[in-house]
Amino acid sequence: MNTPQAIRYYHRGRVEEVRDAAPTRTVLQHLREDRHCTGTKEGCAEGDCGACTVVVGSLEDGKLALQAVNACIQLLPSLDGKALFTVEDVALPDGRLHPVQQALVDCHGSQCGFCTPGFVMSLWAMYQQQAGACPSRAEIDDALSGNLCRCTGYRPIIDAAQRMVELPPAAFDAAAVVAALQPLQRTTQASFGNAAAVCHVPRTLAELVALRAAEPQAVLVAGSTDVGLWITKQMRELGNLILLGQVAELKRIQVAEGMLEIGAGATLNAAYAAVCEHYPELRELWQRFASRPIRNAGTLGGNVANGSPIGDSMPWLIALGAQVLLRGPAGQRVLALEDFYLGYQQKDLQAGEFVEAVRVPLPRAQRVLRTYKLAKRFDQDISAVCAAFALDFAGDTISAARIALGGMAATPKRAAATEAALVGQPWSEAVLARAMEALGEDYTPLSDMRASSSYRLTAARNLLRRFWFETRRENPLPADAVNAFAVRA
Repeated sequence: MNTPQAIRYYHRGRVEEVRDAAPTRTVLQHLREDRHCTGTKEGCAEGDCGACTVVVGSLEDGKLALQAVNACIQLLPSLDGKALFTVEDVALPDGRLHPVQQALVDCHGSQCGFCTPGFVMSLWAMYQQQAGACPSRAEIDDALSGNLCRCTGYRPIIDAAQRMVELPPAAFDAAAVVAALQPLQRTTQASFGNAAAVCHVPRTLAELVALRAAEPQAVLVAGSTDVGLWITKQMRELGNLILLGQVAELKRIQVAEGMLEIGAGATLNAAYAAVCEHYPELRELWQRFASRPIRNAGTLGGNVANGSPIGDSMPWLIALGAQVLLRGPAGQRVLALEDFYLGYQQKDLQAGEFVEAVRVPLPRAQRVLRTYKLAKRFDQDISAVCAAFALDFAGDTISAARIALGGMAATPKRAAATEAALVGQPWSEAVLARAMEALGEDYTPLSDMRASSSYRLTAARNLLRRFWFETRRENPLPADAVNAFAVRA
């Protein structure tokens, strides 16, 4: 094994180098324990509370892209070649508070203060991205969807988000950061770590194929929004890692052969933005998929490869007939996504294979699609039930049906009996009633802390009824008649 290299990143005006760090060391641990930058807090250690929010800057087409992420589950090797901004960086060079900080003071947006650094960084990222424009309430809510406050309440924080753009603007020298990052960019594979374990970072698809064949047991890490919890919550020793975030081919999003092909390394935000250009019906699910920091880091390919029964992407992907493109030493292999899952956390992956891309069929004129997520809160919550319904029509008759639900079985699963009750029938209330009954043949859900079995089945049936209300041939109901959150869309 080659000698591990130094992780190089830009922070607080200079390039930092880190050697011999465990590949599973988190950015939060490094900040607090190694750099003694204790403004960034640890709360939940699972990317839920936002107390650890930092902003990472990366070069994209020669420009600086800033994204808020959760330091508690981001791995230190992911910083290589990037810039890191923490709450210690926000104040202006002359010591004055940044408009984000001043607005929080003016609007009384902090009490105990523990969550405040995370709110500051989420707002600072939005401040840079807004470039002086006043954010809408929906934009503020989305930017703060990954930050929890348990004492101040959100009204004064939202007031501060609106107030910050009214204060004298603060300049940010992006060009200086770009100049500092350019020499840090690598063109070939790198490895970081210590004598116990290393993290390989391939730059090309060919390097990744070779690495995966040589180390089929190494853990693949995309956005670390799931693997990070294996480390912080399960305390697992993972051995060698392969970090996918620098493989340019895996970030490619393109239309080919009537399919939208999304590389497995494309972030959730990038993937959903591309999908929603074709399927605007998915916009609410995009907004409700975790939080902004999670979507900035996590990937659609990782969501698919993980195969969680409560993963929110799989139901609509299966309902649309999506395919998964696998790559291994023997070349490419294409599977229907529904055939990829063999059982709980079991996938049809051969030795050395990995998910290269997800292919989504483009819309058809005769198809109607809806997705619904039921959870205990609007933002940043795990689904009790996530449902996707897709019907094709020939006149007034249902010519094809694809229905998939998450949270109802050991894997995201199609509803074969329900589909059979619909195909060849008119979209009538009588047919709806038979289809709702058939859902009981398709699913026998478990009870857990999120919902009981009876609740899940009743809710799934009610979601099918809601789908009928929205898509029935006569007098379909508009979104504001069936969705209490439509105003936030």
